[in-house]
Amino acid sequence: MLASARSFAAEQPSGIPAWLQTHVGEDEGQIARPVLQRARALYFQKIKEGAVRNPCYFAMDATRPNSLNDGKPGRRFYVVCEADKSFRAISSGHGGGRNLKGIADFANGRRCAKNFSNAMDSNLTAGGPYVTGETKTSFKGSYRVSAKQYAALTRSFLQFDGEGETANARRREIGGHAAVTLKGVCLRKDLRSPYANPDGYVPFGTLVEYAGGRSNGCTSWSTSDVGPILAMTKDDPTTLYIYPGAADIDAVKNAVGSNRSLSRTGLYWNASCLREIGAPKFWPRETLEPILDQYERVHPAPPPRPMPICKDS
Repeated sequence: MLASARSFAAEQPSGIPAWLQTHVGEDEGQIARPVLQRARALYFQKIKEGAVRNPCYFAMDATRPNSLNDGKPGRRFYVVCEADKSFRAISSGHGGGRNLKGIADFANGRRCAKNFSNAMDSNLTAGGPYVTGETKTSFKGSYRVSAKQYAALTRSFLQFDGEGETANARRREIGGHAAVTLKGVCLRKDLRSPYANPDGYVPFGTLVEYAGGRSNGCTSWSTSDVGPILAMTKDDPTTLYIYPGAADIDAVKNAVGSNRSLSRTGLYWNASCLREIGAPKFWPRETLEPILDQYERVHPAPPPRPMPICKDS
């Protein structure tokens, strides 16, 4: 498998193949040329190095809208399998960021991302090269599916490993998972549950799917898209390039500030989101982490409180 993958990589022309060219563009469901070029370069580099052998690779364009005008999630995460000439565009969330009242505001709106960072606890997306790692599955709690029936929510997390500015991805716990969680969680007595604690209680809440919503910096997919991605990467890592990187963000910010055309300067940002955010901003880890540390010193987290017992479940 590895030898054939390497042979396939060696045979690739420098240009984008004709079948893939039909998917290149900035319309819904298409991938912008700079994003695809970065993703292809990373993938074939890792193939030649022997770091991956997966016939497919991923890309994400975090400059595109997270939700469309009709409210549906925008498709900006891409699964490209050049060996069998397949291309798929799906939705994916971006980091919501934080608003540190009186200190710094680097929160992102639901539709378009303005702020990016590789800082710990920033809850922001960091663009750049990644390779998928192991998958961990954890129990989140139970939820009601009918009047007398409950189901367990287990969520799988696909770890990402980065390079350069994204090298702290594992320390930041950055990866991909289903855009689903439990809200209003309390403890419900369920002695039959294999997840019950020693006292027979299980976390219980309301199931919420937030495809098209924001995340803590991770890549979040709809529940229908997660399965194929996890199956594709199980014991078979591949590459993911998330656009934009820090240099892209700074270049676009400078061009906007000097009223220069992005297309004339060879830069790319989704036009709709750029009109909405004005100009993007990258918060370097070296700058933002001291600000976050200062905020935590001034606003220490309250002591953890025990999870309440459900009143009526």
